[in-house]
Amino acid sequence: MHWKLVIDANDPHAQADFWAAALGYEVEDNSALIERLLQLGALPVAGTVDFHGRPAFRDLVAVRHPDDPYEEQSGTGLGRRVLFQRVPESKAGKNRLHLDLHPAEGRRASEVERLRGLGASVLREVKEAGGEWVVMADPEGNEFCVH
Repeated sequence: MHWKLVIDANDPHAQADFWAAALGYEVEDNSALIERLLQLGALPVAGTVDFHGRPAFRDLVAVRHPDDPYEEQSGTGLGRRVLFQRVPESKAGKNRLHLDLHPAEGRRASEVERLRGLGASVLREVKEAGGEWVVMADPEGNEFCVH
């Protein structure tokens, strides 16, 4: 079985770049599939963009774990994936689902700073009897925690 988490985004490609760097994942390269679909007339040119020097779908892009298998013909991951899909509306309200990142012991502060350098922001620091963590937001405001 493989899975993907789908996240709505205003700019899916920027979100993919952020989360690939944040998680140590790879942005999927679907260019071979896209070129085939363009040649067959099954995908209009307007449905694509140039992303890192190769054709990509305009409205969606995924990141995958680098150790997981993927389909060579399409570039689509067959394991742990996060897919960003373009939506017209901006995020409103609290996430109903979020990622928890767990850096190595003693590395929370440096990981928070690394993520800030990628474009994330700190929303609050939590210290409770059950533990400590930092609540952050990605460049589009989606919340996640660093434990």
